[in-house]
Amino acid sequence: MNCVPTAPPTFLSEPRDRCVLITRPEPSAQETARLLAGRGYETVFAPMMVVQPRIWPNPPHSQAVLVTSANALPALTNMDRATPLLAVGDATAGHARAMGFTHVESAGRDAEALAALALERCDPANGSVLLASGAGHALSLAADLRAGGLIVRRRVAYTTVSATELPAETEAALAHHRIGHALFFSAVAARAFVACVLERTDLVQGIVAHAISPRAAQALAPLPWLRIRVASHPNQDELVAQLT
Repeated sequence: MNCVPTAPPTFLSEPRDRCVLITRPEPSAQETARLLAGRGYETVFAPMMVVQPRIWPNPPHSQAVLVTSANALPALTNMDRATPLLAVGDATAGHARAMGFTHVESAGRDAEALAALALERCDPANGSVLLASGAGHALSLAADLRAGGLIVRRRVAYTTVSATELPAETEAALAHHRIGHALFFSAVAARAFVACVLERTDLVQGIVAHAISPRAAQALAPLPWLRIRVASHPNQDELVAQLT
């Protein structure tokens, strides 16, 4: 664990309730920071995971590719950009368009909505769909798609490594009670954060934790948060909406 400075950090200028801790990995953390800055929040970073993308040299031919996170997109570097791409949300869809994919649709919400979109757009008679996700992720989504009659090839597009300590500047901000909110985009990130501060539970006193799902909220339960709030739907927009 990093040492805590004896003087308060000077990089935070907003009141505590306008300062938000972002625990998602880069580059997604910067996307969230820009969104929050536009709403008048100051942000502090503690990436709880490092994303390690896999580049597929020869992606299998598919009638469509389904993407559950922008972290999966680097794996598609060698894919035909004319392949229809169905993204879990608007941000991921935007990143796919920036990569040059020409037929992109957003489910606009979560994995359940992505499954519904895929079952509407794809025909089993046209071959398989490719599901690009993180290691151990999207198992339920794949099962729902297969139950709907689709042939699914699920491929690991990236793996993650959990952090084992907080950045020194972030720990200092927590120690001096400068952060009022903390955002958690996965249960994995929540568990990693709890492990980092379990011997310094005072760091989170007075902070509202915002969890993207009930699983993430459950992982946060060992710490003495002011309260834990769960997003109404598991996406960034709903998570950020809780700050208002």
